[in-house]
Amino acid sequence: MRLIHRHLLAAILVAAAGGAVTAQTRGGRYAGPTGAIPPAAIAAPAGGPVWSGESGASGDPRMTAAAIREGAVNFRGCLERLWPLAARRGISRNVYAAYTAPLTPDLRIMDLLDRQPEFTKSFWDYLDLLVNDARIEQGRVLLERYRETFDAVERAYGVDRYVIAAIWGVETNYGTLGGDRPVVRSTATLACIGRRQNYFREEFLSALEILQHGDVKSDRLVGSWAGAFSPTQFMPTAFKRFAVDFDRDGRRDVVDSIPDVIASTANNLKKDGWITGQTWGYEVVVPATFNFLLAGHARSMPIRGWERYGLTRPGNKPFPRPDERAFLLIPAGVQGPGFLMLENFRAIMRYNPAEAYALAIGHLTDRLRGAPPFAQNWPRYERVLSHGERLELQQLLERHGYDVGEPDGHLGARTRSAIRDFQTRLGRVPDGFASACILDQLRAP
Repeated sequence: MRLIHRHLLAAILVAAAGGAVTAQTRGGRYAGPTGAIPPAAIAAPAGGPVWSGESGASGDPRMTAAAIREGAVNFRGCLERLWPLAARRGISRNVYAAYTAPLTPDLRIMDLLDRQPEFTKSFWDYLDLLVNDARIEQGRVLLERYRETFDAVERAYGVDRYVIAAIWGVETNYGTLGGDRPVVRSTATLACIGRRQNYFREEFLSALEILQHGDVKSDRLVGSWAGAFSPTQFMPTAFKRFAVDFDRDGRRDVVDSIPDVIASTANNLKKDGWITGQTWGYEVVVPATFNFLLAGHARSMPIRGWERYGLTRPGNKPFPRPDERAFLLIPAGVQGPGFLMLENFRAIMRYNPAEAYALAIGHLTDRLRGAPPFAQNWPRYERVLSHGERLELQQLLERHGYDVGEPDGHLGARTRSAIRDFQTRLGRVPDGFASACILDQLRAP
């Protein structure tokens, strides 16, 4: 579906930004000076944190404080301009008016879209947060409670019940952290303000289509700040593509119908390429003498080929199907575990394109099935770079002539590849790990 690193997790990790922006009202209607913002636009649901009033960290001109204020002032005009697009989708004027007339923008979302506090999580901290004993136990309880539904869904879609339960657990802690923001308000805000308006325009209109068709009740269409809803967090456009009426009550209700939730998630994974009977990947021991330039998404080969390079499973367990193709992911470099990733890992990444997320899903899937924790240690002694330091690292790599894409502070495959090239130039082991030492070397004149 979905946005990098998942909206609810970002909300959990991001601290509340302080401060508030005030505005004046007269006779109950907004009557502030040019550029001021109605109080309802600033407030978050249930008296939560309000917009900081600050510019976003990305440097995008649409995320300056002035641009955000201007967008808030012009919010009603933006909604009026979107009406013809809604009409072309069969949304009635009455439905459009009913759901947009009371709207004000939720500007707190601007801090979450371009969050001000520079939080970051290492792979190991991320896994600690999402794969723990309590979540494993609760997942097993749900697997037993809905055994018959999981049986039926597995027969229909061929998707492993444990991966569906893992997504349920990671996304919303099995429905307990689903978010409380109205999806229409959130997507309307992002469709009219900020740096991702084109993307969220489609989400906003799709949310209105859901209400027009009556699949989800309006008071139940609530979720994360970016508009993801349901226990397994569908964006409105993903709902349109993947939601199914598995309980056959005439509605695709991925909020309150457990059969629809489980089957829709399975349908999503199946259409994203899930291979029945295949796992997601294997933890592997990577020898220190390994050629780390072979790691990364772009290089795939049969597992038996990786074995020839010296890769083994912990405890020398055999690989069940050595002919399966895999790529090598080494998120912590030579100091941490490696993973041979199969096609089902790619399917999980189509659900959410963050490697840490997909690894958490894969690991929780195995733990729910009864597998032990990862055998190898993570380099917990390494200082984790802040978001600002990661952004600086990318910018410095770019200045040195390496391709990292658009610097954004998120260290993906292209950044790791650039780090490997830089390490090769220095004569170091090219493991692609973004350490504080590498940053210092990039800073050196």
